[in-house]
Amino acid sequence: MKQPNWKPFLMTCALAGVCSMHAGAQALKPELESAILKTHQGGIVSLPDFLTEKLPDLGYRKIILPGPQHVISDDPEYIRVPEAIALQEPVQPGAVRLYVYNVNGVKEPAKIDRRITAVIRNTGKADMHIRMLKYSSQPPSTNYYQIGKQGLADYFASEPQNIIRTVKPGQVIAIDEKLEKHVVKYDELVHGFYEFTIDQPGEISVLQTDLQTSGPKALARIKTILPPKGHSGAGRGVFGVSNYRVVTDSVHDTRDGVKEIILADGKLDPWVEGKEKNTPGVAHLAGNYGVMYNIEMKWKSSDGKGLALVTWNSRSDNNQWCGGMANTMVVSGGKFKEGIIQLPSDRLITKKAPEAILIQVFKPAPNGEEQTIKLTYSPPGASCLPTPLIFIPVDIR
Repeated sequence: MKQPNWKPFLMTCALAGVCSMHAGAQALKPELESAILKTHQGGIVSLPDFLTEKLPDLGYRKIILPGPQHVISDDPEYIRVPEAIALQEPVQPGAVRLYVYNVNGVKEPAKIDRRITAVIRNTGKADMHIRMLKYSSQPPSTNYYQIGKQGLADYFASEPQNIIRTVKPGQVIAIDEKLEKHVVKYDELVHGFYEFTIDQPGEISVLQTDLQTSGPKALARIKTILPPKGHSGAGRGVFGVSNYRVVTDSVHDTRDGVKEIILADGKLDPWVEGKEKNTPGVAHLAGNYGVMYNIEMKWKSSDGKGLALVTWNSRSDNNQWCGGMANTMVVSGGKFKEGIIQLPSDRLITKKAPEAILIQVFKPAPNGEEQTIKLTYSPPGASCLPTPLIFIPVDIR
């Protein structure tokens, strides 16, 4: 999973693509506005000399919502030894969100195929009942961008399962039977994103083993728990914040020009904190991967204009890890119907400015009344952060 890249972006804030409005507000030049309105949802639109990290922010408040315990396995991201435990964390009865993001990194001997899987042990005194609420499991691949984008899409689209599995005290079962069956070749990513409920305390382990051994059997013999590196991947551990409600501070008026919302940058929006079983102190989830942001933005149109929402790869500098961005969001209706949209929708990634991705175009109310835009966002695995949400006034009459 990509660490956020803090190297300053080198593109200057040339305003050749924008025109001034009142009080220093910005508006798109007509030719760029026209290009946006001709673009299909999820499509790439070229906005020369417009995209910059210096766009004015929309202030917001973050409210922590009740949510599951959030467990993530991404440190070490690459499991370099043939057999080891990459994460082992206790969880309490209730809801659990688990994000598995690990790679077979075994170079010797001869880049051998491996199994990477997630298991849970019932550490309670009575039967554990486990029910899957959200399920997203991708085949192992070296196409990390596709896995990150499709993984989010499948998570958003999934529905609670009716099957309830029973785990006896002390018993270990695989959390995802698909992971048990996958062959993971060298440098392939295993990406699992789940939410489930348990009614007994448990212990989750993510491990790598050989193809002849099941995850539960491997857990019984593995003695090696890899230490976290602390500088690669997003992190690992159990984190207490899994859901945010994000509400903008004021009602945005289209006459005030271009504005943006920045989430998951580690500054305006700090990393969530938690605990890693084998490390003293506080664990940080760099990137807030797996955290759900439920965004509500109130807006109105005093000038009859609509709002186009775009995003772009704002970290597309010379860093080799930030050359592309792929995402998935849930967006409320506008010119296009509401629902899940992959970004971009017609190719794997967006690369760098002047490329932007059109997420939605929101129509003004006929009487200029206040409206609410709703978005569900989660930082996309394999992409650098942040992914700005830019709201651009456009004339759609």
